Amino acid sequence: MRTHHLAAALSAAALLTLVGCSSDPKPTADKPASAPAPASSAPPSADPSALASAAAAAGIPPSPAPAQRAAYLAALNKIDPEIVNGKDDKAISRGLSQCQSMKDGKDPAKRVASAEKRFIGPTHPDGFGPGKSTLIVAAVLANLCPTY
Repeated sequence: MRTHHLAAALSAAALLTLVGCSSDPKPTADKPASAPAPASSAPPSADPSALASAAAAAGIPPSPAPAQRAAYLAALNKIDPEIVNGKDDKAISRGLSQCQSMKDGKDPAKRVASAEKRFIGPTHPDGFGPGKSTLIVAAVLANLCPTY
């Protein structure tokens, strides 16, 4: 959940810097528009190392390298092709989210239950069951977050 909060905060900050917070009323015939505000300098870009350390603190591992990515997707497709279902980025995102939930939660049953809720497919809207979810957790651990 921290990831969602971080993403929401960054999105809100970016939106405010792009749109601005003006409460000036619209000009009317008896009240002319005020002079335009001077252009502000470009908003500072977020420091990539700061974002990486914030993500690590939230329990999110870095995006997988191309070889890791390919191995992870192959492992999921071997379990059941519907897990990835042609949506590689979604499968990666779900895996990284699974890592985040497993960082501090070491109970295997809770890890499997979490994967069963997180990894769904068109014909598996309630998850892939405990057997396949156990294999999904193993694939996530082996390829995305082996230290968790």
